[in-house]
Amino acid sequence: MSTDTDLDPARNWKNWHERRIAAVSAPHGPLSLTGTHWLSDYPEGRIPAVPGLWRERGDDVTLTATADDGLTVGGRPLTGEAVLAADRGPIGESRVAHGGRRLVVMRREGLWAVRDFDPGSPARGAFVTVEATPYDDRWVLPGHFRPYGESRTVRVENADGRERGLGLAGELAFSVGGSEHTLRAVVEPDGSLWAVFADGTSGLTSYRFRFLRPSPPAADGTVSVDLNRVLLPPCAFAEHFICPFPPPGNTLPFEVPAGERNVVVR
Repeated sequence: MSTDTDLDPARNWKNWHERRIAAVSAPHGPLSLTGTHWLSDYPEGRIPAVPGLWRERGDDVTLTATADDGLTVGGRPLTGEAVLAADRGPIGESRVAHGGRRLVVMRREGLWAVRDFDPGSPARGAFVTVEATPYDDRWVLPGHFRPYGESRTVRVENADGRERGLGLAGELAFSVGGSEHTLRAVVEPDGSLWAVFADGTSGLTSYRFRFLRPSPPAADGTVSVDLNRVLLPPCAFAEHFICPFPPPGNTLPFEVPAGERNVVVR
């Protein structure tokens, strides 16, 4: 079996694609998300689809439950109150569980929510595969990252219809057909880049927008832009994600017939 150290890029891409399908279809992968419940919508603390009493308390959330609620926190049954911070780790390791479900506490722009990941979700049951274009070395492009002097925040619409801030750290530049193009990008904590973009295939032969996640740039800003590894956003797998739409300037004026294209369902 080839690995990521294999010198054949097509085999590397095939392994990457297979791992990606396994990850999105895992018991607590993105297909299992059945709801994102904002606590501000439930000031009394009762979320109809989720057991327990959930209340915001400044920089944390309090969860109150009885034995009948069937909730566990850290693997132990909860009877009483638990104070919860936002979850940062893998979904399957979230502190709060209800049977096989994982209840994930999240915070966005000061608002708290509970996400419900259920391995028995209809979306996971209907999933077949991720349609992706086979590897094509013509879509591996030399690029350059140009950081801004300071981070910039733009307001963009999200998949749930709300507008939120998107922090941008610089521009990722690359050339296609002899012309330079740029995408406004985020720098992740590990130094890698993340760009939300649309192109000439968006909403036609591919999902309405996609993600590009290049590795960290070199010290001189050079970076490989491998469009074969363009990703579908989480909201392509479950409508309850709040993915940001592409910021102004991130719609490419040509088709990118590479990478992940659509979710295939039964």
